[in-house]
Amino acid sequence: MAKNKEKSDLKQLTVGFVALGCPKNIVDSEKMLSLVAQAGFVIDYDISRADIIIVNTCGFIRPAVEEAKAAINEAIGCKRRKNANTKKVVVTGCLAERFKQQLIEEMPLIDAVVCLGERDNIVKVLENLNIADSPRLYQSAADWDKTAQDDSDRLLIGSAHHAYLRISEGCDKNCSYCTIPAIKGKFRSKPLDKIIAEANQLVDSGAVELSIIAQDSTNWGQDFGEKDGLVKVIAELEKIKKLKWIRLMYLNPPGISDEIIEAIAKSQKVVKYIDMPIQHINNDILKKMHRTDTHEKIAALLEKIRKAIPGVVLRTTIIVGFPGETEEQFGDLADFIKNVRFDALGCFGFCAEAGTKAAGLPNQIDEKTKDARREKIMLIQQKIAFAKNAAMKGKILECLIDENDGSNPAVGRYFGQGAGIDSVCFVKNRKAEVGSFIKAKVIGSQGYDLILG
Repeated sequence: MAKNKEKSDLKQLTVGFVALGCPKNIVDSEKMLSLVAQAGFVIDYDISRADIIIVNTCGFIRPAVEEAKAAINEAIGCKRRKNANTKKVVVTGCLAERFKQQLIEEMPLIDAVVCLGERDNIVKVLENLNIADSPRLYQSAADWDKTAQDDSDRLLIGSAHHAYLRISEGCDKNCSYCTIPAIKGKFRSKPLDKIIAEANQLVDSGAVELSIIAQDSTNWGQDFGEKDGLVKVIAELEKIKKLKWIRLMYLNPPGISDEIIEAIAKSQKVVKYIDMPIQHINNDILKKMHRTDTHEKIAALLEKIRKAIPGVVLRTTIIVGFPGETEEQFGDLADFIKNVRFDALGCFGFCAEAGTKAAGLPNQIDEKTKDARREKIMLIQQKIAFAKNAAMKGKILECLIDENDGSNPAVGRYFGQGAGIDSVCFVKNRKAEVGSFIKAKVIGSQGYDLILG
């Protein structure tokens, strides 16, 4: 009886939640939030007032590790304050999976470290916090990475009209710079019936746009023996009547087949927007990265996509300062960016991550050079983006409204702007409802953002 009372009292406590990292991490955060809320805990979005703080971390590259540790230290700071509410700090996510025991040793005030495979046991972790001799490390089972987790019944962090739909997890590729396979485990697709059930649930809750996410969305179904399985996913999602926009994220070049391009071109719901990380364009660097792409293949693919999908918006990410990258090889990349003219681009300096093959390569590039190269790429892209914005003036765009407080221009996005990663549209329409679609004319731009009126 005493033990049951202890758990009942615990569930009257408030839980503060810090969600860090990529959209896949956001899905994990939303799932844990839902489990915690359904169990009877009270969610408090001000962590300084919370009795328990959960920090869901990213641990992919050094800047993400540093951000995560700063967030953990902030939570521990809440715990240390005199007369503070916070009594317990729980760390979940990629950093917990990657550094497990090291976190416990370095940060003794962390009460529990929860690995990725233990995500759905978060309630049990919280219930154990007040039990003497409860474990501090919740280690994933040996076979946790054999099946995709169920992401249904989430408590969405952002607006109800947009949600992320994860179709697979993990990665079997061997990119020399990447920690994801070691953190996330083997590639596994979520069964199609579960994907569609989750999509229907999100749409019934108000979502009109779903962003499809995975480590590589083009790989869906390969472990089921499906070829071009993403085409099948698209076809089933298009049957959902209330779903207006389907956005495809993380399409790696080798997986973008003619069939996938055709499916995007013909679709009435898949927005004409392709997020395709190329990472580099010099063949020697791509080979060192263990990428199967080549300059020639990428250039031909981009040309094919633009021919098949008129008006398509192309987004990419690249890495500069890879070990041994010469000025000439960097110049190849800079020239390619100038000539191809991507609509949006993210550029990152190479991080030598422990456990990756690239970390042990000779001729590591110094940080100053990496920063200079990144700045040069971003200045090239800025000119391209600003010129493309200027060319948009006078066009009528259909815009999904994300924010509108009634006192300033509404904030929205046209099909060429991904939620949370791209520029936005400022719409001079104070009556536009959040989650609605309106048409308006581009009358100008402000930096990377468009102004519609």
